[in-house]
Amino acid sequence: MTPINSTGYDLKATSFKPEKKEGIKANSKEKVMSLFEDVTPFDWEDWKWQYSKRIRSKEVLKKIVNLTSSEEKGIDLSGEKLTMAIPPYVASLIDANDPNCPIRRQAIPLASELDISEDEMQDPCAEEAYSPVHGLVHRYPDRVLFLVNEMCAMYCRHCTRSRMVGDGSKGKGFNLKTYDAAFEYIKAHKEIRDVLISGGDPLLLSDQILESIIKRLKNIEHVELVRIGTRVPVTLPQRITEELVSMLKKYSPVWISIHFNHPKEITKRVKFACDLLADSGIPLGSQTVLLRGINDDPVIMKKLMQELLKIRVRPYYLYQCDPIMGSKHFRVPVAVGINIIEKLRGHTSGYAVPIFVVDVPGGGGKIPLGPEYVISKNDEGYTFRNHDNEQFFYRDPK
Repeated sequence: MTPINSTGYDLKATSFKPEKKEGIKANSKEKVMSLFEDVTPFDWEDWKWQYSKRIRSKEVLKKIVNLTSSEEKGIDLSGEKLTMAIPPYVASLIDANDPNCPIRRQAIPLASELDISEDEMQDPCAEEAYSPVHGLVHRYPDRVLFLVNEMCAMYCRHCTRSRMVGDGSKGKGFNLKTYDAAFEYIKAHKEIRDVLISGGDPLLLSDQILESIIKRLKNIEHVELVRIGTRVPVTLPQRITEELVSMLKKYSPVWISIHFNHPKEITKRVKFACDLLADSGIPLGSQTVLLRGINDDPVIMKKLMQELLKIRVRPYYLYQCDPIMGSKHFRVPVAVGINIIEKLRGHTSGYAVPIFVVDVPGGGGKIPLGPEYVISKNDEGYTFRNHDNEQFFYRDPK
């Protein structure tokens, strides 16, 4: 059997590596704060200030980042696909001179986003086809996806919902009135025991609105599990306040899945936010998207997963990047993800090994993939290989 890690994928040859530009020194909190008049450290820790001061123009961004021509063009045309919005906190993490900076690659548009390949789609997971009422996706028998807004703190360039998220101009209209149809559908379908609240990012809602959603779900007798999908602890960690955590704790258990993609995202400030959540007994998991030139390297992925465990976030899913419009420069062969799982399994803690999945186009759902450890099978049992490629026979009980 050919070892699964023989992918033929040359990371160095295929990773996105434009040349560095010298000039502006590396960013820092102080450098980014200098963009704003009369800003104080208290403002910096105010999530509403961070949100209202997001960097949305090329002219402002050029003061702290040496933009490449592709980035400048990408920003100019970003309104045609997905708007740009970068919180000052995230901007302080961007390497001003390195276009390969993993934070920069996810935050700043490239001209490549306007290069559409024939296999790309606006809605690759067919969420709209499985939406019985506005804002609700019912693709699996016992659980639903509940979309509650279209706003994010930062618009990640690989976003699978780029068709609908943004500044509110795409006409999806999520609000308290539109939620009613979703609640009525959930009440009427007693097979639904699990609700994932997502968006946009639900943690950008006020504490009061978010609480009203969670409370109404918890009051539905057959709903056993409420989850929140968010990237806010990474892109706007100031949003994780004691007031928010106290509210969530009232409705325990509420599970939170956080979108992490690179070890550089796990800062002291992010750790503090995750500590607030974990100390309150809120279970935390991570979801990571496999991205070319950002984390498509077993060493980087291993570091990310181990750092997540250190802040009490359990790695859950590693996603193959969905074929959204203009995502070709982010996507890698499926074999790369399988190879990464092989480099993790047996070489680090089991808790640090996520499930690699492909959310297959057309609404087929998540397909788990991994290395093949079965060498052969006969009437007596199985021949397996382990993480060191040693072979062992397991005799099936009769």
